Amino acid sequence: MSAVAFALVLTGVLLNAAAQLLIKAGAETVGRFNFTIGNIWHAGLHFALQWQILLGLAFYAVSVGVWILALTRVQVSIAYPMLSLGYVVTAFAAWWLFGEALTVQKLVGIAVIIAGVVIVARA
Repeated sequence: MSAVAFALVLTGVLLNAAAQLLIKAGAETVGRFNFTIGNIWHAGLHFALQWQILLGLAFYAVSVGVWILALTRVQVSIAYPMLSLGYVVTAFAAWWLFGEALTVQKLVGIAVIIAGVVIVARA
């Protein structure tokens, strides 16, 4: 894989992970609530107006464009498994930003993901 192709794939992965984190941050502004007829409109409007959610959606849109460029340079059977690196990035970022737990089980899973990506990328 060329440096440009790798950079495109990695950029797509990072944009996707950033989008998830931004949407999570926006969702945190509302917290848990029950979906009822009485509050669905208010909650939906609140979500739709959160800058974090809007920015996260924009990151998703840009990531699609970057991903299309990546797929013109990399086989999908190699590129798509690399998206799983988004879980690695997101897990560590969620630990750092949101205080989410990084258990031994998660760390072992992350190691397996990284090993799998290395194996697929070398194919």
